[in-house]
Amino acid sequence: MKLNQLFRAFVLTAMVGTLACVTSSCSDDDTEGNGALTVGKITGIVSDDFDQPLTGVSVSVEGSEQTATTGADGSYTLTDMPVGTYVVTFKKADYQTVGITVTPKKFNADGVATVNASLEYAAAKIVGTVLDAKNGMAPLAGVKVSISETLSMTTGSDGKFAIENLSLDAYTVTFTKTDYATITKSVSRDQFVDGLVATIDVTMGAKEILRGKTIEDLRAADKWYYNDYRGGNHGGGSFWDWSCTYMPTLDFVGQWQNQNEGVALQIRNGAEDQQNPKDENVFDTYVYGSKKITEDNKILVLVMRTHNTTDDKPAVYGVQVVDLSQAEPEAVKVGENKTLNNGTNDYTTVEFDLSDYVGKEVIIAIGHYRMAKGDYYNQLVFNRIAFVKETGVLSGNDWMPGAAISQELLDWKLTKEMVRSTMPHTKNSFKGISPQRPSNNDNRGEVGLAYHSWRENSHIGAEWAFMPVRKDTEPFASEGFVMKTQGSDPVDFNTPQAYYYAKFSIAAGRNSLAFKCRSFGGKTTIKLTVITEEGAVAHIAPTSYPASASAVADGAGCWAFNHDNGGPGTPNDYGTFVYDLSAYNGQDVVVALGVYKGTTDNREEKLCIYGLDLN
Repeated sequence: MKLNQLFRAFVLTAMVGTLACVTSSCSDDDTEGNGALTVGKITGIVSDDFDQPLTGVSVSVEGSEQTATTGADGSYTLTDMPVGTYVVTFKKADYQTVGITVTPKKFNADGVATVNASLEYAAAKIVGTVLDAKNGMAPLAGVKVSISETLSMTTGSDGKFAIENLSLDAYTVTFTKTDYATITKSVSRDQFVDGLVATIDVTMGAKEILRGKTIEDLRAADKWYYNDYRGGNHGGGSFWDWSCTYMPTLDFVGQWQNQNEGVALQIRNGAEDQQNPKDENVFDTYVYGSKKITEDNKILVLVMRTHNTTDDKPAVYGVQVVDLSQAEPEAVKVGENKTLNNGTNDYTTVEFDLSDYVGKEVIIAIGHYRMAKGDYYNQLVFNRIAFVKETGVLSGNDWMPGAAISQELLDWKLTKEMVRSTMPHTKNSFKGISPQRPSNNDNRGEVGLAYHSWRENSHIGAEWAFMPVRKDTEPFASEGFVMKTQGSDPVDFNTPQAYYYAKFSIAAGRNSLAFKCRSFGGKTTIKLTVITEEGAVAHIAPTSYPASASAVADGAGCWAFNHDNGGPGTPNDYGTFVYDLSAYNGQDVVVALGVYKGTTDNREEKLCIYGLDLN
C-alpha cells in the first residue's frame, strides 16, 4: 500500500516538474533560445543622411530612465536593459527624430541588441500667421495646419503657427477650421530662405472669386510664362507627341485627366457631386494661371474636342478673367458661355479676345460648367492653349505664327512675338529628376500625374518652354530630363534638334547660369544662346565645363562633351557647365539651351539634365 502511495507521489512530482519546464520554455521563447536571459544591453551607431557618424544624439528608451549620448564616432550603449519590446528614440536638434522598435529577438546569445539609426538633417521649418477675414483680419485661433496625417499643429490666439524639424523639401500645407473653407498652399524648396524658413501667411473666411479660390490664392497663382501649352498625343506636322504633353503641369481645380487627345476637364459626378446644382457662372472644373497680356499675345486660342456629349447635352465652357489690380476683384466672363459637341477626332479651334487687358497681368481661368443637377457628366478635352497676336492665324498643330527673330534663327520656330511676350521667370533653381515616373506610358492618366508631379520640385519641364524642332524627348529617364537628336539627320550646328527656353531678369547675384548634365554612350553637342527683347542673338561659351568638353571647330558656338557619369544617388558625378551672363545685367533676356546634331553616325546624341541654377 505504501509502495503504491510513494509511486503516485513520484508521478505527481514528475508531472509538476514537467509543467514547470513547459512554462519556463514558453518564457524563453521570447529571447529566441537565450536561456533565462532577462537583462542585456543595446548598442549601435547613429549616422546622418550622408552616412557620417553623428555626435550628440540623445538616445532614450520608452518606459525607462536609461539614456545615452552618441560620441564622436556616433556610437552609444545602453546597459542593464530588460529583454523586452519597446521603442528606442534618437533625438538631436535640427534633425528629424527617429524611433526604432526593439523586440526580444533583437538580443543575441550574449544579450546584446545592435540598433543602428540614420537621422535626416531637418532644420527647416514652415511658419506663418492665419488671419480671419470674417472678423476684420484679426488673428484666427484653432486652425489646424497640417502637412501630413501625422504632422500638424493648431494656431494659438495670435494666429501663428510653426511646423519645425522638416527636411528641405516641397510640401503641401492644409489649413482647416469648422465653418471656414479649407485652404491648401504649396511650399517649394526655393521658398525656404537660406534653406531654413519658409513663411506663408493665410487669410481664411475671405470671399471666393473662383470656385475654391480667394484673392489671396489668386495672388499666388502659377505664372503662365509662355504663349503655348500642349497636351495629348499630337503627331502631325511638328514633333509634339506623347512625350511632350506638358499641359498637365498646369494648375487644375476640380476633376481632370490626361488622355490621348489632350487634357480633359471633367464634370465632377461622384455620388456626392451629383447633388451639386446647375451653375452657369461658377466653373465646376477649370485650369488657371497668371498671364501678362500684351499686344503680342492678346488673342487666346483653344484647340479642343469633347467626350460624352450630345446635341442636347453639350459641354458648356468659357473664359473668366480676374484683374487683381481692381479694388474689389471679380471674375469677369470674356463674352458669353459657349457650347461644344464634337465627339469625333476633329478638333475645334475657338478664340477669345483679351484686348481689354493689354498691359496688365491678370488671372486667366478656362473652365467647364455643370448644367444640370443629378447624373450629369461630360468632358471638355484641351489639345492646346495658346496666345497669339491676332485672330485667324493659328489652328490645330501648327507652329506658333509670327515674325522670325533673324535669318540665323529662322528654323527655330521661335518668333519675335514669343520672345517679347514671354514673362521673366521668378524662380532661380530647376530640377531634371522627376518626382514620379509612370510605370506604363500607355496609361495616359498615369503619365499626366507624372507630369503634374513636376510642380513639386520646380522641374525644368514645368518651368521652361520646350521646343522639339526635330526630335521629342525622354522626360522620365531616371538620370534626368533627356533632350536628344534624330540619329539619321545630317550634321547641323545652326538649328537645334530640340531646346528649352525661359526669360530671366539678369542682375548682380543672378547672372551666372550653371547646369549639371551627362551624356549617354558618346558625344553630345550643345549650345547656350541668349536673345534680347530687341532680337539680338549671342551664343555664350562656358567659363567652366567638364574635362571632356571642348568648343566645336567651325561649330557656330557649339560645344561637345562625352560625360557618362551621374545619377540621382551620385549628383556630384554629373558634369557641370557654367555660363557668365553679367554682360546682360539690367536686361530681360531669353536663355535657350539646345542639343544639336554634331555627328555623322546614326546615333542619337542625348543631353540629360540633372538640374539648373541661376545665381
